[in-house]
Amino acid sequence: MPRILALANQKGGVGKTTTAVNTAAYLAKLGYRVLLIDIDPQGNATSSIGVDKNDLEYTTYDALIQGETLDDCVVSNVRTGLDLLPSNEVLAGAEVELVDRDRREYQLRNAIDQSEAEYDVVVIDCPPSLGLLTVNALTAARGVIIPIQCEYLALEGLMQLINTIDLVKQRLNPRLDVLGVLMTMFDARTRLAGQVVGDVRRFFPSRIFETVIPRAVRLAEAPSFGQPIFEYDRSSAASQAYQRVAEEICQRLELPQPSQNLATEATA
Repeated sequence: MPRILALANQKGGVGKTTTAVNTAAYLAKLGYRVLLIDIDPQGNATSSIGVDKNDLEYTTYDALIQGETLDDCVVSNVRTGLDLLPSNEVLAGAEVELVDRDRREYQLRNAIDQSEAEYDVVVIDCPPSLGLLTVNALTAARGVIIPIQCEYLALEGLMQLINTIDLVKQRLNPRLDVLGVLMTMFDARTRLAGQVVGDVRRFFPSRIFETVIPRAVRLAEAPSFGQPIFEYDRSSAASQAYQRVAEEICQRLELPQPSQNLATEATA
């Protein structure tokens, strides 16, 4: 069974999609077989990895609502070792259509369970809300990564997200847990950024990632070229930071070493 991770925060603009795309790409680069699931109707993860969200035969909507298999909906090998379940604005209707479905919270989990593909890790990019799409992701996941922006209102709404995670764990998915809190958009020039990181460390002393993602123009530019940051600017501080985050994820998930052949191919 794959390790399934959901990237969740109902607050927008915190680097959630950037983190989902770059961690998935780095895990594939390390030699793991990875599936990136875009469950956000905005389809930003889809376009960020270089797939045209306006030219898709199947999307996450078809896997959740139309009864298509996940394997038929996946775009294979968007990078070596990395597959994508893409999304676009059609998925917006799923929130309404799921309401009357039997076991509506389990649709994504069932689709993943029925897949015949063998993945080491599944990374799910959630929408910036706590609706049924996010609940589907949390019901499918083993771990949640919570990206938090290094700004004054960083902790606003965080308890609501934690409460939602706890409710899903109690009622739908006992295996769910917070894998870690990731601080993003860190600006070393401001005292406030350091204070926010300190506050979050006190709030989540054992859950916060050691790596902090810096605010970087190159990181913001990379999605417009459909590239993860290590392809767009391998030597940048942001690229090095996301590599360390991927390595931390491997440690926290206790992933076995990938096969040498795949690892060699992925880093070529």
